[in-house]
Amino acid sequence: MSVVFRLPDLGEGMAEAEIVHWLVQPGERVRRDQPLAEVQTDKALVELPSPAAGRIAELAAQEGEVVPVGATLVTIEAEDEEDKQEAVQDTESDAENTHSALFQAPPADALRVSTEGQAIPANQVLATPAVRHLARELGVDLTTVPPSGPHGRITEEDVRQAAAKTAVSSPQRAPELASSSAEERIPLRGLRREIAAHVTQAAFTAPHVTLFGEAEVTHLVALRDRLYPRLQEEGIGLTYLPFVVKAVVAGLHAFPMLNASLDDAGQEIVLHPFYHIGIATATPEGLLVPVLRDADRKSLHELAKEIQELAQRARERRCTPEELRGSTFTVTNYGAFGGSFGTPILNFPNSAILGIGRIDEKPWVRDHQLVVAPVLPFSLSFDHRLIDGETAQRFLNRLFALLSDPDQLLLEMN
Repeated sequence: MSVVFRLPDLGEGMAEAEIVHWLVQPGERVRRDQPLAEVQTDKALVELPSPAAGRIAELAAQEGEVVPVGATLVTIEAEDEEDKQEAVQDTESDAENTHSALFQAPPADALRVSTEGQAIPANQVLATPAVRHLARELGVDLTTVPPSGPHGRITEEDVRQAAAKTAVSSPQRAPELASSSAEERIPLRGLRREIAAHVTQAAFTAPHVTLFGEAEVTHLVALRDRLYPRLQEEGIGLTYLPFVVKAVVAGLHAFPMLNASLDDAGQEIVLHPFYHIGIATATPEGLLVPVLRDADRKSLHELAKEIQELAQRARERRCTPEELRGSTFTVTNYGAFGGSFGTPILNFPNSAILGIGRIDEKPWVRDHQLVVAPVLPFSLSFDHRLIDGETAQRFLNRLFALLSDPDQLLLEMN
């Protein structure tokens, strides 16, 4: 009995997805719920589980190919009574069960890892999509890597150590790479292709304007230093970002057009009643923007914890599609990498994005006296179709006031 597995709809409005990497090959036997492929959609990298046990008869798409929802991905031949029974059960299940299975862990038997030195098929190795991607980049065979993570999972550090050992054992490889004068061509695939399409749409759809400014944050630095040890006891590293998010929400309350979007098809301005703040996060494959939902309803403690967890999942490419969509305003922190100012491109269809730089000690005039104080730089890019320069500057002024006087910020927190 043949089971035809088609690309399911992984989220609202999804029309297509890219096959980033096949985890199985024709002729290979697979278990039910075993990962078959990594697909890229709306910036989320998702592993598709097998709907049935059996042998892979055909892979209907190539790596790097973009296929529409409903297109055939793989055909599985059930070979024994157990396989056939599972196949029948799968074909009778509804689309909702198929969608839910994408975000469930494999069964317990799929999580077993050989501890007796036996060879493990590559598709049975426990590793996140990000780790698999890193292994392909570094030329590391995951079946040879000893896992150090929980439940026998291979980590990025495991892969890097394996790559380093390979380099040591093969020193001639380095001279070969160094002496090569041929240019390298890398296919534009996966997350990088999604980013390219997204920023191109934003750049050529919304007329961008960027304003710059600085805030003296002596009191904010002191407040963060006092609170840091308390959250550190819970394993939470308190950055300045939760304070900025709270100040942003207060500013959006006062200037709702910065929390709006433009419906081009309907020629309507959409004023969002909720505050979903996108947090731009650097990953090895490119920038992801996980979303802090209902940021106005969360405490500073909750924001710090959620930002840390979202950033970690984003770096490991474990964010679900739902966690990567629906933002109404975006914050990007290039200060974490030493930057000061920039001209951020909108996270379309958001109407504004705030860039924050590194806090540096600078000369500052306070009460007619020249002092040296910590200064936080800002860059605010906005859609000039919806927002005028006056509104944008008043929004920035509101941020400056709240972050310069964090006591006032605390008083305004919900």
